[in-house]
Amino acid sequence: MADKQFKKKISDALDNNVLRGALGRFGDAYVISREKAYEGYDFKEISDNIAEVKAYAASHLDEMIDQFEKQATARGAKVYRASTGEDAKQYILELAKKKEVKRVVKSKSMVSEEILLNKTLMSAGMEVQESDLGEWIVQLAGQHPSHMVMPAIHMTKEEVADVFSGHLHKLNQPVIAELVKTAREELRKSFLEADMGISGANMAIAETGTLIMLTNEGNGRLTSTLPPTHVFLVGIEKLVPKFEDATHILQALPRSATGQQITSYVSMVTGPTPAYYPDGTVQDKEFHIVLMDNGRRKMYEDEKFKKTFQCIRCASCLNVCPAFQLVGGHVYGHIYTGGIGTILTNFVNSEKDAQNPQNLCLQCGKCSEVCPGQLDIPQMILELRNRMGEKTGLPFTQKFALDVVSNRRLFHSMLRMASIAQKPFTKGQPVIRHLPMFLSGLTEKKSLPAVAKVPFRDVIKTINQDVKNRKGKIALYAGCLIDFVYPRIGEGVIKALNEKGYEVVFPDGQSCCGAPATYMGDRGNARKCAIMNIEALEAEKVDYVVSACPTCTHALKESFKELLQDDPALASRAEELSKKAKDFSKLLFDLGGLTPGGDGIPLKVTYHDSCHLKRSMGVYTEPRKILTDTSGVQLIEMKESDRCCGFAGSYSIKFPELSGPILDRKLNNIEESGADVVVVDCPGCLMQISGGLDKRNPGVKAIHTAELLLDKRKNVKKNRVK
Repeated sequence: MADKQFKKKISDALDNNVLRGALGRFGDAYVISREKAYEGYDFKEISDNIAEVKAYAASHLDEMIDQFEKQATARGAKVYRASTGEDAKQYILELAKKKEVKRVVKSKSMVSEEILLNKTLMSAGMEVQESDLGEWIVQLAGQHPSHMVMPAIHMTKEEVADVFSGHLHKLNQPVIAELVKTAREELRKSFLEADMGISGANMAIAETGTLIMLTNEGNGRLTSTLPPTHVFLVGIEKLVPKFEDATHILQALPRSATGQQITSYVSMVTGPTPAYYPDGTVQDKEFHIVLMDNGRRKMYEDEKFKKTFQCIRCASCLNVCPAFQLVGGHVYGHIYTGGIGTILTNFVNSEKDAQNPQNLCLQCGKCSEVCPGQLDIPQMILELRNRMGEKTGLPFTQKFALDVVSNRRLFHSMLRMASIAQKPFTKGQPVIRHLPMFLSGLTEKKSLPAVAKVPFRDVIKTINQDVKNRKGKIALYAGCLIDFVYPRIGEGVIKALNEKGYEVVFPDGQSCCGAPATYMGDRGNARKCAIMNIEALEAEKVDYVVSACPTCTHALKESFKELLQDDPALASRAEELSKKAKDFSKLLFDLGGLTPGGDGIPLKVTYHDSCHLKRSMGVYTEPRKILTDTSGVQLIEMKESDRCCGFAGSYSIKFPELSGPILDRKLNNIEESGADVVVVDCPGCLMQISGGLDKRNPGVKAIHTAELLLDKRKNVKKNRVK
């Protein structure tokens, strides 16, 4: 699919107020219900157990399959191993033909959706009936599921009533209880008349050959018991070693999927059940289990993606994803949706089908926070992005921009020129509120900060660092925004660290941390930036390397090591830098914080958690402690303080139509807090939030923690050399 077509799908989804409303209401309710469902349970312990159990099964995959087949066969099942989706379809089709099947009834099976099984059976003249309510609704509507657990979440009761009315040839009112009653009446005869039942499974227990289904409707049990021939279609990632191991997944799956403590039905099928025929005869039914690979083994054998086998398909990653909540599942293109769906699509379908959807990921990390299988979905998507960049190359404009950024002298020269060239647009203000022609979209929802007249690398040379009781030396890594847009943040960092007894130095050879290249799929330029900065920062013998940008800190601590891991010498240097690297708030807290004080002037502040700072580095209590120790500051917690602001680096430029609504939600939460100021620890978040406030509510200001400390400390004086 071309990029323009993909953008059109996004635009259509955003224009669908019904879809946005349905997804928004569910997303808000889900967070509350999930939290209640896990009350009294240790989510970390449960997820540790799931990760251990699933990792063991994956690393002993052939052993698990052999054991499962042996146990299932001993109990009367016929097990077929399908290496591809085509193999699975042909096996089921041939079985259906052999049994002269005319009608098939199915309970929910995303694996059957994955291989388009319905289409194959219907092409052979069979009637195929979905029996899961959501699946049946989308089947009647001629759609495919938009969510792995709730297939029809994108539809309202009014839309469902219209679909029922059109297909059942009688008026259906948009009353949920009545619609469910109608579905029950219509579907019941399908179970009785079906010649074959097809089901999916949530788990396959190797120890006993048991298949476990978790459902909220009785259709799963009816499908597996009434028809004379029954087929379970199961992905090989569903294997679990022992029966007792299933308890961990049973604890997590309903809570993470729908916020329930347990589903209405937990069905365990071990071998065939008796089949009752209309003539009164009873005999054991034909019971078949198709274990399907279809790219899964390839996914596991790839070191970067092997943890996908720990996924329990709860779809909690979709439920908390800001992008998914705006556009829904159909924008993702193939059967599987959301972040995990993008990864699955890449392996079970094609890289081409994953190429556009992977761009929807903001890299906010919220999905990893709620994942019971402990998958780092953003990192996997980043790996996909970089592989695609290496394979197909980036568009010319993106590649040119990243080539410039990775050339320090050229990049910095252009930024200095920009500080002069921007004057017609700034009109003497520190912001740009309007841009002309094709650039106008960049300032439609927010203003942009002007490039500083004097970059921080020049400002620091004018600062007199009066360090008493000197304890050591710290190198300040500024990154692009602090260096060339927000030099006052750097001044605040120096002031605070001087007070703690540390001289701050600024290695001139430093430049962009490479995050833009990393997140846009240009590993080559990201690697150049890593080497350039390591050489610059290790030139100074320092106790710490501090950054006041969490994205930059993450690069210094983690990304450089990953980018340079194939070169032992460079990897060792990256490791040494990683040990010294600290984010500003974390370092200041670890050094004991500042002596409580400030100017005493009352100020109500709220705090926005940067995605990288909180979820990648686990830092969120430290900046709050620093703020509340500052005299005059009253901290008011905002709703969803750790929800992404929508900046996400180049995301706000590539997808302003998505970044804008995400920012609007953040601004709403800031305004509802009643604070005078929103404090952040990320210059990127500062740029996004302050720009939005400038357009919408200039009475509320955004400021970096280091700037606030600079403004609020007692006896603050400009200490530059005159």
